[in-house]
Amino acid sequence: MKKIGLLSDTHGFLDPKVKTYFSEVDEIWHAGDIGSLEVLDELKNFKPTRAVWGNIDNHDLRQECEEFLRFNIEDVEVLITHIGGKPERYSKTAYEELQRNGAPKLFICGHSHIALVKMDKTHNMLWMNPGACGYKGFHKVKTLLRFSISADRIHALELIEIGKRA
Repeated sequence: MKKIGLLSDTHGFLDPKVKTYFSEVDEIWHAGDIGSLEVLDELKNFKPTRAVWGNIDNHDLRQECEEFLRFNIEDVEVLITHIGGKPERYSKTAYEELQRNGAPKLFICGHSHIALVKMDKTHNMLWMNPGACGYKGFHKVKTLLRFSISADRIHALELIEIGKRA
């Protein structure tokens, strides 16, 4: 079993509460708009971290991260990107990736600043967006997701509100 902490849209600020809520996770996954190498390094120094770059991320972060990250953990294939759209309305690049390499069991994106988890019945995959946990953007509350993966099961999903964006 692996415990995962999922976040997105830090925009250069890592709320100290992230480390509290992710203290028991095995890995952290960042779905883009990291904002600075310092935030990425702080996460990597805290826990094993996988991350993709987002539309606000500069050249340095784009050298460190990929646009699409596809991997297997336990018996679950995962695909992470920043601008993914949503079920039924994927972004052009996400749709092309799904057509080219197939649908994973778990699709993760950020960008919208809206936390949402939904089953995509067309692609038979679970779609997750953790919302945003930085101070920039229109969201009112900073959010994270925490969940577990055991064999081919994704379970124990929690939406965590870590405070107002203010």
